[in-house]
Amino acid sequence: MCSAKLTPSNVANIEPPYLALPAKLWRTATPQIRERSTALADEHNDDDVNDEIITEEMLWERIPETQGVDRASTYYELSARIYARGQYDEALALAETARDIYSELGSAAPTEGLAQAYSAIGYNLNQLKRMSEAATAMSKAVELLRENKSPMALELACTLGEWWFSSKEYQNTIDCMEECAREHLIDGNELGAATDFHLIGCAYRELKKYDQALEAFYEARKYFKTAREVIHVARCDQKIAHCYTELGDAESALAAAQKAVDVFTTAHDHRRLTYASFELGKAQVLSGEVDEGLNTLERVLDIAADAEPKDFEFIVAIERRIAEILHTQGRSEEAIEIERRIASISEILEN
Repeated sequence: MCSAKLTPSNVANIEPPYLALPAKLWRTATPQIRERSTALADEHNDDDVNDEIITEEMLWERIPETQGVDRASTYYELSARIYARGQYDEALALAETARDIYSELGSAAPTEGLAQAYSAIGYNLNQLKRMSEAATAMSKAVELLRENKSPMALELACTLGEWWFSSKEYQNTIDCMEECAREHLIDGNELGAATDFHLIGCAYRELKKYDQALEAFYEARKYFKTAREVIHVARCDQKIAHCYTELGDAESALAAAQKAVDVFTTAHDHRRLTYASFELGKAQVLSGEVDEGLNTLERVLDIAADAEPKDFEFIVAIERRIAEILHTQGRSEEAIEIERRIASISEILEN
C-alpha cells in the first residue's frame, strides 16, 4: 500500500482550507451581526469570544442581506460547519453554490475565494468516495492558488496527488507530485520531497515502469535516511525489493527485502513485517531458494489470513504466488485447487 503522508491525516478533522475563512467572515460581517456578536461577548465578559461567536443560524440569516463576495463567503462558511458534522451531501451543495457565485462575479471575484470553494467541493467529494471528481475539483483549486502564488497551493497540491493516486490516475499523480517535490526542495523541505518521491515511485510501480519507480524510491530513501526516518527508509526498501523482483534481479531484490524485514522485525512492526516478508519470499524463490521461499510465503499467508480486517487482495496475491510455485514443483493438483478458490474471491473484488 502506498501513501504520500507520513502519518494518517484523513477523516475526522475539518480540512485545512475550511479553517482559513472565519476571520475573513468576521471582518466582512454586516453591522447587525457585529452588533449582536459584540453584545454576546460583552454579556459573557470575554474579549476572546469575538472570533468564534458567529453561529450557523446567524450565517443563514445573513444570506438574504448579502450579495457577491460576502454571499459566497457565507455559503462557504456554512459548508464548513456542515462538513464538520459529516453531512457531506449538503456541505457539497453549499460549496458549489459558493463557487457558482464567485464564478458569476468574473474578474471581480477574489481568486483565493474561488479556489477555496473548489477545494471545499473536492474535500466533500472525497468524503463521498467520488475520488475522480474530487481530484478534478482540487486541481482547479491548485491551479488558481498557484496563479495567485498562495502558500496554500503546495499543501493542496500534495493532497491532489494522493487523490489522483486513489483515482488510479497514475500519470496525473506523477506530474503533480514531481512539481511538489521541486517546490519542497526549493523550500529546503527534504522530508516533504521524500514523501513526494515515495508516491511518485508508487505510481510508476502501478504503471509497471519499474526502472522509473526505482529511481523515485531511491530518491525518497535518500532523503528519509538523511532525516533518520528508519521506518520510512524500510518502506522504500520493501518497494525497491518488489521492483527488482519484477525486473528479475534476484540478488538486489533479496538484499532490499532483507533490509526491510530486519527493520520491521526490530521495530516489532508486525503489519509492515508481513508485507516485507512477502517480498522476501518472492525474492527467495527468484534467487533459487524455492523451498525456503515457499515456507516464507506460507507463513505470510497464515498471518494475513488471521488478521482483522482481512486484506483479501493481499491474500489472493500470496495464494497466487504459492500456486505458481506448486506448479513448478509438479504439485499441480494443489495449485489448481488454490486457483479455483481464489477465483471466487477475485470475482468479488473486481471493479
